[in-house]
Amino acid sequence: MAGSCQKDFDKFQERLWPILALQFVLAVAGNGFAIYRFLARGRSSWHTGIVYAFNLAVSDLLYAFSLLPLAIYYYPEKDWRYGLTFCKLDRFLFFYGRLEPRHAKLLSVGVWSLVAAISAPVLSFSTTERKNGTNQTECLGSAAADQLGQYRPYSLFLLAFGCMLPFLLTVSSCGAILYTVLRNQNITAAEKRKVKALVGAVVALYALSYLPFHMLRNLNLWTRMEKKVDCGASHVIYTLYQLSKIVVHFHICIHPLLYASLADNLQGYCCRAFRRRKEGGENDVPLRPRDQDTPGEPQNQS
Repeated sequence: MAGSCQKDFDKFQERLWPILALQFVLAVAGNGFAIYRFLARGRSSWHTGIVYAFNLAVSDLLYAFSLLPLAIYYYPEKDWRYGLTFCKLDRFLFFYGRLEPRHAKLLSVGVWSLVAAISAPVLSFSTTERKNGTNQTECLGSAAADQLGQYRPYSLFLLAFGCMLPFLLTVSSCGAILYTVLRNQNITAAEKRKVKALVGAVVALYALSYLPFHMLRNLNLWTRMEKKVDCGASHVIYTLYQLSKIVVHFHICIHPLLYASLADNLQGYCCRAFRRRKEGGENDVPLRPRDQDTPGEPQNQS
């Protein structure tokens, strides 16, 4: 990549360090609070939704720990001061934890192991290198120029298996939740609207953050490999890619609390629906105000 283009890229990243520092504080505080909230309620009351949200919060907390070194790295003038090993570890945490357990505690252990295996190549590809004509060091999150050909299939695999597949699973799971809730006559219209808003927010946040990030990351990788791409086009793609990373960082600040809210509300709605069904008899009965009577039914006489 041309030296003038690289200088422009570095200057853009150097402007991002205050945002990264703020995101580090928000992500650690938000996910730390979510973990504390889950642990304080006692493990005996955990249902599948809480197990899922707890693992999500732990995953995002690990991700958040990579933001502070990144903010210090971007502080002008951009220079990685922590050596090769810590560079690899920081990039590993950056990629780790994007697949989420969904059904049971045992499956959570399996998914953590699977994600570790999927993220392991980052430890091989990530490296440090000297900037041309300077004493400053770069920590590469992808790969060195001579390894981009080997890195590209792995990057496309992450797009398919680490982004698209979880997105499809998220949409399917949220669709199943929404279908079940909307068909349940023992859940009120107001409660159904709240579930629809929460489920819609989950899908929208995923679609607006992780999908653009993974697509732009691969597009930026392509510009690094193609020597004929002019500096202006590369700068536009690179800028959009960096902005998509900022959006992902903000996402991890808020979505564990969103999932926790969804899990808690669904549990409460199910409990109330069960009580209503019990009060109404063994058959499913539609909810109606207590002061109205079904046509044909005699009114209670006191």
